[in-house]
Amino acid sequence: MNAKTVALSREEILEKANALIHEHDDYFAGISASEVEQKGELLIFRGDYFLDENGLPTTKSTAVFNIFKALTLALSEKYHLAD
Repeated sequence: MNAKTVALSREEILEKANALIHEHDDYFAGISASEVEQKGELLIFRGDYFLDENGLPTTKSTAVFNIFKALTLALSEKYHLAD
């Protein structure tokens, strides 16, 4: 992986991600990152997207997307998943 980033376990990256979520301007109760995967040099985060009963996005879905995108940008430049 990238020599400029530090290798961390899934659990360590999710711990850092969930700490950052609480600091984000769009944070609301109940949001968390529950999964992370490595796609090239990017860390991709997943969790509940708060879809409605028809599986369509809600206003909370937009906030979750924005937060997960911010996590990808912030954490991918510092860390990568350890094999």
